[in-house]
Amino acid sequence: MELFTESLTSYLESHTDPETDLLKRINRETYLKETRAHMLSGHLQGRVLSLLSKLKSPNTILEVGTFTGYATLCLAEGLQAEGKLHTIDINEELEDRVRAYFDESPYAKQIDYHIGNAMDIIPGLKGPFDLVFIDADKKNNINYYQLVIDKVPPGGLILIDNVLWKGKVLQEDYDKQTELILELNKQIAADSRAEKVILPLRDGLFLIRKL
Repeated sequence: MELFTESLTSYLESHTDPETDLLKRINRETYLKETRAHMLSGHLQGRVLSLLSKLKSPNTILEVGTFTGYATLCLAEGLQAEGKLHTIDINEELEDRVRAYFDESPYAKQIDYHIGNAMDIIPGLKGPFDLVFIDADKKNNINYYQLVIDKVPPGGLILIDNVLWKGKVLQEDYDKQTELILELNKQIAADSRAEKVILPLRDGLFLIRKL
């Protein structure tokens, strides 16, 4: 089930602020070089992440799942002048290319890029984190959420990507991956520690505000 058609996406992007030249290049090179390029946030979602970050004006950001760094740089646009963004990814093969993108950006000195298992790294990060973006392996989404919720101060934001899972959450027959996402959505919807809403943006973005 395709929630966002190509024509709708094109229309929305044409009425949205443009990408920077660096983001355009990351987008293009990701689709040229990566087999799972669809994991990239892309133009529309990237501008949403940027705007949410600017509205929050965070001093500290945590991103779980760097991939090629597109969303990282979008989130960094809202950082305070002395702010810090921690981003975690397990794929060391992308490290050199992603670090080069970060070094080319205005936020090079504000980004701490961690390579390794997020389940091991998150507990060692001090926080607090004003903004968290979770976009990594879906089987651990609920674990990441539970690890970060106490590191987010009241009023802080947690964003979780892919919570509509290409519309599979609406189907009667679903696989194990979809079942995990359904359980994640159910648990967060029932969490009294936060107010929350799912935005039907691209593949579904959970927007959660810590109370």
